[in-house]
Amino acid sequence: MSRNAKINTLLLLLVAALAVIPLALGLGDHKEEPFAGADGEAETAITEIDPDYEPWFSPLYEPPSGEIESALFAVQAALGAGVLAYYFGLRRGRRQGEARARERAGVQTPEGAREQAAGLRAPDGTHERGGDAGARDDAEVRSGADGGRG
Repeated sequence: MSRNAKINTLLLLLVAALAVIPLALGLGDHKEEPFAGADGEAETAITEIDPDYEPWFSPLYEPPSGEIESALFAVQAALGAGVLAYYFGLRRGRRQGEARARERAGVQTPEGAREQAAGLRAPDGTHERGGDAGARDDAEVRSGADGGRG
């Protein structure tokens, strides 16, 4: 198992533990609503401190039930996750495209520099296969850089 797989497995187990432990220990059993949100808890605390308190404003839309409110929250979270995933995917794709463009233009990438330092790539950018220092890069052969001579 690779190091990343071990870290991902550990993180997954930690998230599962964070979800299961409060339920297994019975945290919140003494309350009317065991896992109420922070808004509800704050409202309860404020009314205990100052029973005459009136909010500055009211919500624009009050869902008819808690289930609908939870569903709307889940939709909001899914849309946010989708936007973030799109953004990070777009960034990664652009970065990969720029790296490919640099390779095609002949600019040495950090990966190419590492290959050259390890002796896998000759200073002129060609790959050295099986100890044959004269071997040409596949891209060079495909592009006809040798003038069609095989």
